[in-house]
Amino acid sequence: MLPISPALVWFREDFRLADNAALSDASRCGAPLLCFTILDDAHIQGAAVRWWLDGALHALNAQLQARGGKLHVFRGKSELIVREIVQKTGAQSIFWNRRYDLPGRQTDAAIKAELKNNGIAVHSHIGALLNEPWTVKTRSGAPFQVFKPFWREARELFLPRSPLAVPSGLTFASLPAALSEVCFNPDNYSLRPDCPDWAVGLRETWIPGEEEAHALLDSFMSRDLTAYATSRDFPGENTSSHLSPYLRFGHITPAQVWHAVEEKAHRDSEAGAAKFLAELGWREFAWSLLFAHDDLATRNLRPAFDAMPWRKDGRALKAWQTGRTGYPLVDAGMRELWHTGWMHNRVRMVVASFLVKHLLIDWREGERWFADTLVDYDPASNAMNWQWNAGTGVESAPYFRVMNPVLQSQKFDPKGVYIRRWVPELASLPDEFIHTPWEAGETSGNESRQGYPSPIVDHREARDRALAAWRDLRAD
Repeated sequence: MLPISPALVWFREDFRLADNAALSDASRCGAPLLCFTILDDAHIQGAAVRWWLDGALHALNAQLQARGGKLHVFRGKSELIVREIVQKTGAQSIFWNRRYDLPGRQTDAAIKAELKNNGIAVHSHIGALLNEPWTVKTRSGAPFQVFKPFWREARELFLPRSPLAVPSGLTFASLPAALSEVCFNPDNYSLRPDCPDWAVGLRETWIPGEEEAHALLDSFMSRDLTAYATSRDFPGENTSSHLSPYLRFGHITPAQVWHAVEEKAHRDSEAGAAKFLAELGWREFAWSLLFAHDDLATRNLRPAFDAMPWRKDGRALKAWQTGRTGYPLVDAGMRELWHTGWMHNRVRMVVASFLVKHLLIDWREGERWFADTLVDYDPASNAMNWQWNAGTGVESAPYFRVMNPVLQSQKFDPKGVYIRRWVPELASLPDEFIHTPWEAGETSGNESRQGYPSPIVDHREARDRALAAWRDLRAD
């Protein structure tokens, strides 16, 4: 009797067992499952992302091992690896959840065409979004350019459902010896930083995996969502859900989050639920834009900004990256990012505005830095948010709206709680100087308060320079 050929389950940024449509579909086909993923450099971007991916693979492998299976990890070009797995296992079916970025779509389309041509059944499913990005359109069939009507239409299209449970009675196939030779040892996927090991802060802050994702969601659901709506802009307060990297790697789905929030809102009659769900909507909006504009991270959606006289200033860029601009809220945010791989949402807006408008440095420099340092980096949200802050995209904050980093600091971190946490040189300053430490007096040269730098640019002069560049751009 010939062995039963396995059903292949390809995990890609959906590292979970619950509410996984591809896994649930595969579990019903009657064949033992062979679960795998591919480390393809064409689809892995960013150092912090690679660190998180390592943890995600270990967490999923542990979940599968607890059920008698294993996550088999390969490295190479996806098309070649899938072809080899199919050939050496004799599999007749493969299951995956769809990707929506252009490289992912192109790779999947090529693999799907080849497999179908060879008689292999391909089953793909929605997984990462509430609505697939091509489904939310205006009446004329065009992509939305403004968030509010987009989200109104998206909510009407989305049919809330109970998320899928972890499939019961999973059975697994063994990996053929010929494939074992090219499969990674789970002790080391070669994704962790080594020399130097810069991920100490990431390890202190995060535990990748599905179990931790749901623990964070449960913790967030135990709070008052109305307080979230009123306090979410204050980085010194613990109001963020911190779910973004877990959504990014598919440890949890937006449908699961939606269901939990709606259930809480119905039970507790909390007004803040709509505000939190709109954050899921903003993420959906970003993916609809990336689907329509695959060069969202490299091209101004407003062509007029192609002539913007961006400055090349390596020293200023480095000061911004390392949190040495002399503006406490900006520096606190950039240091939080470097240590944890994450930054509070309000502070993200402030640091982005500072780079683009105070320093007049191209928004793409910021997009690339965030892509490398954020554990929740997602190609749609990152690119759209940078264009939003720069005024170069859709639904953008006008370029002439220049955030004053001192006023933002005074308004959203009035006691300097957040600043003192991330800029310890200023911890002993009284409240009256925490937002403007240069007014507290200098000790030597350009340095003040335990080596903290003076501002690298004067706010008023920088604002005038940015507005003059914008006016010249409009005049042309």
